[in-house]
Parts: sequence; structure tokens; C-alpha cells
Amino acid sequence: MRIGIYGGATLGIRSRGAGNATYESSSAAWLEGNSTMSLNRPLPRRPLVPGLIVLFAVMLCPWPIAAASIPVRFAEGSIHGFLILRSQEGKILAQGDLLEVPRDGAIQKTTVFRFNDGSVFKETVVFTQQGVYTLQSYRLEQRGPAFTEDVRISLERDTGKYRVESQAHKGGPAKVFEGTLALPPDVYNGMIPTIVKDLPKGAGETVHFVVFTPEPKIIRIEIAPAGALKVMVGEIPMTAVNYVLKPKLGPWLRILVTVLGRVPQDGHVWIIEGDVPALVGFEGQIYTTDPVWRVELVSPKRS
Repeated sequence: MRIGIYGGATLGIRSRGAGNATYESSSAAWLEGNSTMSLNRPLPRRPLVPGLIVLFAVMLCPWPIAAASIPVRFAEGSIHGFLILRSQEGKILAQGDLLEVPRDGAIQKTTVFRFNDGSVFKETVVFTQQGVYTLQSYRLEQRGPAFTEDVRISLERDTGKYRVESQAHKGGPAKVFEGTLALPPDVYNGMIPTIVKDLPKGAGETVHFVVFTPEPKIIRIEIAPAGALKVMVGEIPMTAVNYVLKPKLGPWLRILVTVLGRVPQDGHVWIIEGDVPALVGFEGQIYTTDPVWRVELVSPKRS
């Protein structure tokens, strides 16, 4: 299962939402139209296997909830940030860049890490910020020995099309998955630090996220403030709020990812609050087959 928090497809009964988007629901659809069935007649026989398949599919998917698109409080613009990626023990693994550029009424955000062993991670998301944040397209590519597999992912909101290419380093054939996926309005792949920064002070939220197993599944992520962290800005002590990111999985999906060894871990985003909030860092899996790593902002220094 892959979940680039720093940054599938659900099964069940479909219903129409705003903008003709299709959302998934879990309901005993085979009961529809039978409410007037006479009790004096024997009940019709129904195949058992299809019913079990539907039940399994419904249990595999997370329970749907209402969309919670995040309002824009501080619009994004042109940014070039410098990043480092550390292990949990503090070892520097990669140098990186965070780039944001306005293009055609949207923001293109790219995060790149260049690892010491030659590996490369690149994540690009295009989103709009017209009242609320809305993901429009998503790309992810990782390759090299720092990862257990090389991956290339693309996802489009307009068409719902996705493509996943995966090649394990331990051998075996490359895997390619293609299809379409109906995205809720609050899917935020590659945007989690951005939307956390824009949450009102003391507030939490639940949003959606597309993970890849390698086929895409839509899950929920609960975001909640949980304590504070003392940080230094130059020589000035400040306090950053610790937001905990909790992936929420349906019962059968959790069993599946446990068997596959792809259970997503909790993540953390640290934000300095104030008139204008500031991102301090992120800790979690940038991909679910990866370890828990820490992303930090750094400032250039004169040599």
C-alpha cells in the first residue's frame, strides 16, 4: 500500500453528488424492491456466492463520510523552499526542494528529494484554491536503492484516470494498473502540510486520500492537534503545534494491507501558529513501503 502523505477505488452502491461526482456507499442493495413481498410465499432463492462477494467488497472499503474540503485562509503563491530528509535517528538521507509556481489559474507544487545513494523521489500536484483547496492532478515517481520498488503514478481529477507502474527491486515482472476513479472533492494527495497550515487554530478535520495497493483505494485521514513542540527560530524559542495524521482503514482493507506488509503509520505535521502560520516539518512515510522519515526546512548559510 502506498501513501505519500507528504506529500482506491471503492466498491458498493453509487450515488450522485455535487458536480455529478460519483460516491460510494455501502448498502444492502439486493433488498431494494422487496419490501412488499408476501410472507405467505416462500422467499426466492438467491445465489450465495455473489452476495458474499458484495459483502466482502463493502467491508474492504472504508466507510464513506461527508466531504470536508478545506477553505483557503492563506493562498499559496511562488515558493522555493529547501528541505532535508532525515531518518528517525537523525541521519541526513537526502537533500530536497519544495517548489510552488502559479500556472493557468492553479498552483503546481513539486517536492523533490535527491538521496545520498543516488535515489530520487519526485511528487507533483496541481491544485486550485478558489475558496477551497481542490486537487486537479497528481504525479509521483520514485526510483533507486533507497526504496523497495520503483514506482510511477499518475492521477487526474477531470477524467478520473489513473496509471500505476511498479517494479520491485527483488525481481519479478513489472506491474501496470490502469482505470478510472471517482474522486471526492476533498482528496489531498501531496497537499497535507498545505491544508494543515490553513486549519483554524485548535481545529482538526477529516479528509480523503488515495492510496495505492498498488491499485488505488480511497481512505480517510483524521487530522487532529495533539500537544506542542518547542522549536528554535534562530536564537528565538517558539512553540509549534503537533498535528497527528491518522489513516483510517475499513476492517478488511486493514487485514489486506497487514498481510501485504503495507500498513500506513501515523504521521505528524508541526505548525507555528500566528497571524500567518508557518510549516516547521513533517514526519511519516512519504510512501507506505518506505520507513518513517522526517522532512525539515533549512535555510541557506553563507560559507
